[in-house]
Amino acid sequence: MKRVLALALLFVAVPVGAQDLLPPAPYAYKQLDDPRQEAEALALMETLRCLKCQSQSIADSDASMAGDMRHQVRSRIAAGEEPEEIREWLVERYGDYVTYTPQVRPLTLPLFAAPIVFLILAVVLLRRRFRKRSEGTE
Repeated sequence: MKRVLALALLFVAVPVGAQDLLPPAPYAYKQLDDPRQEAEALALMETLRCLKCQSQSIADSDASMAGDMRHQVRSRIAAGEEPEEIREWLVERYGDYVTYTPQVRPLTLPLFAAPIVFLILAVVLLRRRFRKRSEGTE
């Protein structure tokens, strides 16, 4: 049983480790020749979160996954796609977490609405409490 488990672990670990050994994608570290396109790509990359680092944008991250994402952004910009189209494609592929500015959708609406609901609830509760105190002191 231990041998089977060790063998299964080996089959999982080898592909994961091998991915970091692959050479970076061509546009991971190479800028586009057109300065306008590179500026568009960089502006978009600043707004996309590295899924491995989580606290860095893909423009700042050295993770291989961020390099692959930079390559995708630059190659799609070079092909003539608009930055917003690329953002939508990345969100569709990786989820809302990939962007620092998530869109309001039915699935994310509770995240945007919850702070407002809690604030209203707090105001109502505090108002009731202070009203009872002021009535009790008169």
